[in-house]
Amino acid sequence: MNTADFDYDLPPDRIAQRPAVPRDAARLMAFDRASGRLSHHIFRELPTLLGQGDTLVVNDTRVFPARLPMRKAASGGKAELLLLHRVDPLTWEALAGGKRLRTGTRLVGEAGPSATIVRELGGARRLIAFEAPIEPHLDRIGQVPIPPYIHQVPENPDDYQTVFAEPTGSAAAPTAGLHFTQHLLDQLRAGGIAVVNLTLHIGLDTFAPVTEDQAEEHVIHTEWCEVTAEAAASLNRARASGGRIVAVGTTAVRALETAGQGSQPGAELLPFVGPTRLYILPGFEFRVVDALITNFHLPRSTLLMLASAFAGRAQILALYQTAIAEGYRFYSFGDAMLIT
Repeated sequence: MNTADFDYDLPPDRIAQRPAVPRDAARLMAFDRASGRLSHHIFRELPTLLGQGDTLVVNDTRVFPARLPMRKAASGGKAELLLLHRVDPLTWEALAGGKRLRTGTRLVGEAGPSATIVRELGGARRLIAFEAPIEPHLDRIGQVPIPPYIHQVPENPDDYQTVFAEPTGSAAAPTAGLHFTQHLLDQLRAGGIAVVNLTLHIGLDTFAPVTEDQAEEHVIHTEWCEVTAEAAASLNRARASGGRIVAVGTTAVRALETAGQGSQPGAELLPFVGPTRLYILPGFEFRVVDALITNFHLPRSTLLMLASAFAGRAQILALYQTAIAEGYRFYSFGDAMLIT
């Protein structure tokens, strides 16, 4: 399928620059695939749109301060590292910004351990070896990476964390989860709607547009995820009792459907832990997810393709045009859509 088929025009003023206050005051478009019914809500109305016995599945990953200002030890030239994932206690894969950052270049910061580029991995990717573990220094010297379309770093770093964030490991937030408040989670549980956690550590490739002409030729990024035995058991009980599995965000979909690849359609969901390279395009057979809460995504992105696989490409693009006409806000700090 053509990558251009997942393109659309978005007025720049529709890109949200800050989150809704409070978080659950964001808008929510609800679309029922079976009936074609479309309705408009505030996110805090979510409990009225779900049923007793449904289960929300949230990604509880925490964004870490992965952006490190550095300079070249030899010349003093400016450099920057954006840590992607740890290879071993001293070695990280990172995006390196700056001129002539070749193998053997030594980098130093204002504080924290120095680092050496040990391998060029293509493009801006580098394998970086620190002289000592960097993690103890990140909260002091690192900055939370913010998507490039957000032009001002939030004053409160927690604006880019979900209220259920626990294990640290993401370079980006699971943005559909940003709409939840603790009060809303309590309301959902009180209404008989369960909330189950899984973990998928998100890489920055989640923002990268697909550049290949044919979407199938794109090499999807690898992300680590875990669906625990306890989570799988909860979801199996919900399905057995007729409840729906409602994925909060495309990352939750990716983790759930990765776990689902290990079982036959209709069979019990099995636990999963490890890397996933699952690429969900239109035509994909969903084995686990019954409904999806998701933000409005970038053109030509794998996230838009995943949403199109769930509801149909033409339908998703039509919903996006409605959202633009109705003044919805797009991308990470934007509004949301519930697809049932």
